[in-house]
Amino acid sequence: MLLTDQVLINLLKQAYSAEKAAAFAYQGHAGSVKDKDEKRAIRQIETDEWNHRAEVLKLMNLYKVPVSRWYELKYHIIGKNISASCYVIGWFMPFYFAGNLESGNVCEYIRMKRHFNALGIIAHDEVLYEMSLKEKEHEVYFYEGIKNSKWLPFFEKVFGWGSKKRKNDIDLEEGFLIENTNGYCDGYGENKRTSVILSNEIPQK
Repeated sequence: MLLTDQVLINLLKQAYSAEKAAAFAYQGHAGSVKDKDEKRAIRQIETDEWNHRAEVLKLMNLYKVPVSRWYELKYHIIGKNISASCYVIGWFMPFYFAGNLESGNVCEYIRMKRHFNALGIIAHDEVLYEMSLKEKEHEVYFYEGIKNSKWLPFFEKVFGWGSKKRKNDIDLEEGFLIENTNGYCDGYGENKRTSVILSNEIPQK
């Protein structure tokens, strides 16, 4: 079964490699913090990212999407550099940029779901929903850690994420249900063209 939706193919390739970069970054982040509870929480987030990488690879294998060597190299270097920087840039910035990153990652999995659904494929709805939900929980965790920092207003103004600006429109307190996921992140990096799948067989739940 082959996909010809190049946007979806690239989303899968990029997400697979970017999850490695995130996991590497959280290794350094966890190592740099002193608080035991923070260290434990960040290590769990690292584990979540490795799990997401494994789930994305399953989808890639199912649709015969090859791993991008370029993305693997690019995100390996990025992840290792971020990991090392956590030991020298202080406490606030690793929390801030992690929250900023996770805020965008929420929409990447919703976009994947929307593209699959446009092809009539619903078999992956649950796993993509769960991953987007987990990324949102990560965002909330990092935001809660810095919401009272004096640096937040400045960083929010410069980098576009903080108490008032987010890269997704999900509010967990209002509820985030799987049946409503395609209504979120409207316009976030979307390509409006029609997608095509070369197969008459649609995977079922």
